[in-house]
Amino acid sequence: MNTKGGVHIWLIRHGETEWSKSGQHTGTTDIALTDEGRRQAAALAPVLASQSFDLVLTSPMGRAIETCRLAGLGNRAEVEPELHEWNYGIYEGRKTADIRVDVPDWSVWTSPIPEGESVVDVGRRAQRLIDKLLATNAMNIALFSHAHFSRVFGAQWATGSPAFGAHLAMDTAAMSVLGFERDTRAIVKWNLLP
Repeated sequence: MNTKGGVHIWLIRHGETEWSKSGQHTGTTDIALTDEGRRQAAALAPVLASQSFDLVLTSPMGRAIETCRLAGLGNRAEVEPELHEWNYGIYEGRKTADIRVDVPDWSVWTSPIPEGESVVDVGRRAQRLIDKLLATNAMNIALFSHAHFSRVFGAQWATGSPAFGAHLAMDTAAMSVLGFERDTRAIVKWNLLP
């Protein structure tokens, strides 16, 4: 078992968009940051500048790439396709409350997502990325991504159960740190704002 006890993975959610502000599920639609989102992203720069990252990866979506750039790490970032947000299928662009008019008790965490990904699918994607990261020599890693994917990633890292992500709230432009407690994968810090 490769624990790589000194590894720290920083999960950084992109700044605010119009859809994150309104609560619309934003998976495959490439929505730009708002002015507030750009301000949030720039506010990350002083915190992230205090770290020495061996590897910086970003989702292919513009909102994550711009957050990474404004946070001061854009010139070092590589696009990592596994970091894209959950594919919400037919629910793309819709709010949970609106979906529940047609599908009572609907939840991204427990309900089928026609033409999209299930929580198990997203968990498998997160695990592939975890395995890839642990196979590198990188010890301090920054990942710029999205709320639901980051929540699944954190849950998969700490518990092996992607559905545990339902219990990990994540604000726009929030930072979380994953690492180890002795030989056990742990959530070191969660949902920190600059």
